[in-house]
Amino acid sequence: MSLLKKCIAECIGTFVLVFFGCGTAVAVQCSVANPAGYMLTALAFGLVIVAMAYSIGNISGCHINPAVSLAMLISKKMTGKEFGAYVASQFIGAIIGGAFLAMFFDTNTGLGTNGVYADNIWATLCIEIILTFVFIIAILGVTSKISNSSVAGIVIGLTLTLVHIFGIYFTGTSVNPARSFGPAIFAGGDAFVNVWIFIIAPLVGAALAAFAYNYLADGLPEEAAAETDPAPSAPVKNGPTRSNKSKKRRR
Repeated sequence: MSLLKKCIAECIGTFVLVFFGCGTAVAVQCSVANPAGYMLTALAFGLVIVAMAYSIGNISGCHINPAVSLAMLISKKMTGKEFGAYVASQFIGAIIGGAFLAMFFDTNTGLGTNGVYADNIWATLCIEIILTFVFIIAILGVTSKISNSSVAGIVIGLTLTLVHIFGIYFTGTSVNPARSFGPAIFAGGDAFVNVWIFIIAPLVGAALAAFAYNYLADGLPEEAAAETDPAPSAPVKNGPTRSNKSKKRRR
């Protein structure tokens, strides 16, 4: 698969994440005071990941998140060139998603942007690092075996739902620099001023998760080829052979 096609897939996937995830947050008026909207927003982000994982996952791996791509780079599952191309594509997709949100919703709604928890930057950084750490380590774990490929998208989607259920209360949950940046540039105000927090924190959380997982998984036996490949069949003889006894009788 060419790098260009992978980048197009990442751009589309990130657009869908921003448009449907952040768009749902605005449409259902997500807030702690609105439990239904709160849960629907968390589910929307998780379901987008499931949908994209089973549609573009076989093309680009469905990172649609610079934090995921950074973890893959640290784990030596992609090159520096691929990392740069993926991140650029993800930010482009997020910006396009933010532009479409601004077309359909009033920018005063916030467009699903993130916020600083209790005006405490350090607490916000800490929360986002923890949320991203959990999300990324789950991705690294479930994608470490080929045998998990059929359920990986569901596990990752549910994990993203989980971190949103907990994190929306504090920051609106980012765990994704591109997802935060796209809507923020159109919402402006504090959302854009503070967007650096939601770029740095997820990257730090992803790096910590990658180093932690690689350390913990070091020494684990690799998935044996025999588990996925059919056993070789017995050699087939080309034709009947005559026994030594028949040869002796002829003599």
